[in-house]
Amino acid sequence: MPQDAEVKWELYEMFQAFLQAPVYHLVFEGLLMVWVMWLIFRKSYNPREKTTLTEKEKEELIAEWTPEPLVPEVRDDHPALNPRIVSGKLGKYVKVGEFHCLNAATHNYLGMIENPKVEEASIKALRKYGVGSCGPRGFYGTIDVHLDLESRLAKFLSVEEAVLYSYGFATIASVIPAYSKRGDVIFVDKGVHFAIQKGLQASRSDIRYFNHNDLADLERLLKIQEAEDLKNPKKAKVTRRFLIVEGIYVNYGDICPLREMIELKNKYKVRLFIDETVSFGVLGASGKGVMEHLDIPTEEADLVAASLEYSFGSNGGFSCGTSYVVDHQVIQSLDGNRIPS
Repeated sequence: MPQDAEVKWELYEMFQAFLQAPVYHLVFEGLLMVWVMWLIFRKSYNPREKTTLTEKEKEELIAEWTPEPLVPEVRDDHPALNPRIVSGKLGKYVKVGEFHCLNAATHNYLGMIENPKVEEASIKALRKYGVGSCGPRGFYGTIDVHLDLESRLAKFLSVEEAVLYSYGFATIASVIPAYSKRGDVIFVDKGVHFAIQKGLQASRSDIRYFNHNDLADLERLLKIQEAEDLKNPKKAKVTRRFLIVEGIYVNYGDICPLREMIELKNKYKVRLFIDETVSFGVLGASGKGVMEHLDIPTEEADLVAASLEYSFGSNGGFSCGTSYVVDHQVIQSLDGNRIPS
């Protein structure tokens, strides 16, 4: 069949199909065509077109506008504007205005703030060393009382060496990144206090949280790490693993199951750091902390850290352990941000 004849035959079939189509179908297609043409040729919105207001319209809009206040209205009797003034020593009892109240917002567990011997020793220290700005010994030098207190703390806790920090919060927050680096693994209780959390962030290590005081959950994570080490023994040789707990948890007030923790520590070969911030001076026959309370040798912990701003009513903090561990901490802390004092 010639090509022209084929074209004519196809057009004929299309025309027949058009005649046989239902009326509603033709109407619908016609409406669609009209809508498409309208979309193509309609005037599009130009965002650059601006409505010009007259001066009178501007003045009317300004007159109608009521700005919101920068701060909400506050009553004259609001507690923030009328604080209760505490006067006198922040000891067991405090004077709030005209009332003598029991101080339940303090960590002065042993009453060191009001101890006459402590007050007398503080006055002698002020007369000898004076009052002024202070800071890390890397900036201001080592004072004899630094070395004396470090020696006495080490002897009291039956460890080889101790190192002081000028700020209690910075103690554990600086200890952790001094040892644990990127690529290392830290197993830590979900309930640890804020200073430990900041130390974990600073270390940039791989953090594995276990449920609070949950030994089964901790062992589950340790088994997972053990399996990973078996898959990649080359990486396992250079990966350090740490377990960080508190003697008494600041956020919960309960004691960690340290004896069982040490069993897991020895079984899975991890280093144990104990924060005794709350338990130091509270637990144990002589106040040495949770290890004395549970009759556990100090050698079982790789490092113990604590703040002196709680039970001892003083300033700063300390960490202690073997000379090898403490010396490493001092050397690693000489970047100016985490200098022991």
